[in-house]
Amino acid sequence: MSDPRGRRGRGRAVPLGWAFNSLRAWSRLGLGGSRGSLSLRAVALAAAGLAATGCGGTSGSSTPAGQQGSFDPGSVTAEPTALAALGEKIFHDESLSAGGRMSCATCHDPSRAFAQPSASGVSSGGAGLDQPGLRNAPSLMYTARTPQFFFADDGTPTGGFDRDGRALDLADQAVRPFITSFEMANTSPAEVVDKLSRATYADDFRAQFGQQSFTDPDQAFLDARVAIEAYETESPEFQPFTSQYDYFLAGRATLSAAQMRGLALYNNPQKGNCSACHPSARGSGGEPPMFTDFTYDNLGVPRNTAIAANDDPTYFDLGLCGPFRTDLAARTDLCGAFKVPTLRNIALSAPYFHNGRFQTLTQVVGFYVRRDTNPEEWYPLGADGLVQKFDDLPAQYRGNVNTEEVPYNRQPGDQPALSPAEIDDVVAFLQTLTDGYQP
Repeated sequence: MSDPRGRRGRGRAVPLGWAFNSLRAWSRLGLGGSRGSLSLRAVALAAAGLAATGCGGTSGSSTPAGQQGSFDPGSVTAEPTALAALGEKIFHDESLSAGGRMSCATCHDPSRAFAQPSASGVSSGGAGLDQPGLRNAPSLMYTARTPQFFFADDGTPTGGFDRDGRALDLADQAVRPFITSFEMANTSPAEVVDKLSRATYADDFRAQFGQQSFTDPDQAFLDARVAIEAYETESPEFQPFTSQYDYFLAGRATLSAAQMRGLALYNNPQKGNCSACHPSARGSGGEPPMFTDFTYDNLGVPRNTAIAANDDPTYFDLGLCGPFRTDLAARTDLCGAFKVPTLRNIALSAPYFHNGRFQTLTQVVGFYVRRDTNPEEWYPLGADGLVQKFDDLPAQYRGNVNTEEVPYNRQPGDQPALSPAEIDDVVAFLQTLTDGYQP
């Protein structure tokens, strides 16, 4: 079996499904733009000594930032189809939940980059909105570019929807929120469809799928989810590419001194090494960087005691190997690995990580660089007075945690990869990834 901890730097083939999903997303949005002059930007990046690479820089899927310029920020203006417009109505409809007070947008707030607004780590749902969830709801922005789950030639798990990649696509991902007891809490797809048939937009649904579309509940439930998928794929609000960094790459904005230092640290393989999993480079055709390589990593994030399920000391969320994903239960080498998220709009999408353990980006970057040099800052002490490192994993799986790559390749007493001032600079750069920048 391959070791997912040492996966970076290995080239891998891109599957047909990824190419199709990417092409579909780009074409639906009508992305384009003319090539512009990049000379000032190239000079700035070269002067900063940046070497923006994707996944070790060997895959060939990215070029150094500033070397391509075919994409024009703000050019995403495609008009969504009638199917996507219907999906938007379904996405925001609270009447589709058991208690009539929860919609997709409840846990995926547009003002928070379609991420979870709860500060506790997980949202609560159910008919009375009093049933605590199990995972932090991630941002839905830019998810349309996620490839279907696959194992690369070197064994690296890649792609898929949900934090454990078990959903095949956005339509499949939309199944569980409707019928999970701690989310919208419907008892069956038929209950969802019954509510759809009485919604104010029911005629729009019939116009899209036929006058008899509600007579087959399973098909109607699928149709509703396909409409949501169209909304999340076609609507520019899910993928506007209007961050300060996008305009910077296009030569239409500048970064401050702190932001430039942060970008250099972000890309430096001996410092932040962030670009190893969150590439900052344009694609080979000039496409904007996605700030994720769509792979999985095991970071040993501390246990979040605010999650009610964690009151049970035997309960563990193991990501790829369970408990929600079941087809990889035998792959114990993958236990504790979760999908690498995009960092686009990361300043808006707190709390962070699959369990919502951290509330600020300063905490997150501090954890990355001080997890191994100062574990007492992040993990509890046991009865023996020793730090219980990687406490959100059973003891037998703690060896899966990534301890080999920068900045994790350190021991207590070593110097962290980033100083407090450098952490602030990286955070300053991450704040340039928020959409809605006005150049």
